[in-house]
Amino acid sequence: MSCYRTLTVDGLDIFYREAGPADAPVLLLLHGFPSSSRMYEPLLRHLADRWRLVAPDYPGFGHSSAPPPAGFAYTFDHLAEVMNRFADTLGIDRYTLFVQDYGGPVGFRMAMAHPDRLDGLIIQNAVAHDSGLGPLWQTRRAFWADRAAHEPALRETFLSSTPPGPGTSAPIRRSSATTRTCGPTSTPS
Repeated sequence: MSCYRTLTVDGLDIFYREAGPADAPVLLLLHGFPSSSRMYEPLLRHLADRWRLVAPDYPGFGHSSAPPPAGFAYTFDHLAEVMNRFADTLGIDRYTLFVQDYGGPVGFRMAMAHPDRLDGLIIQNAVAHDSGLGPLWQTRRAFWADRAAHEPALRETFLSSTPPGPGTSAPIRRSSATTRTCGPTSTPS
């Protein structure tokens, strides 16, 4: 059974999901963008018999506090600092990190800051270095620096793998697949 809790870290409410025995090895689940700890619900159900699973929402994500960017640095470095203090506050001093997408840069920084805490590392589709983010992220970085000036460009590229550029557009790809409802006696065609 999953528990839903909130913990105060640096004056921020950090929401997290937790499952499994308190004395089991800890699997700290760090989510990606634009997700939240909700993405780990299936793992919580399937692994809670042998792990203590802890899945926090970063500040600005899910159910955690979302302070204005003018007063909070939404950087991987700062998110890692908050997540390290989150682990400290929960009394977690050993864990296996499961990182996905944004969880990679956050988790790698946590591991570098406290290698003695790390029992293992599970990486799912995570970027390990800044240059791996590629040109598409230039638009996102500009948006983080000045939302009002760069929101239209971000919206244009958000669902695309095409970076913006002079004379380019970022088409939204739509599936042409159709959906069928199959009843109990239906067979695939």
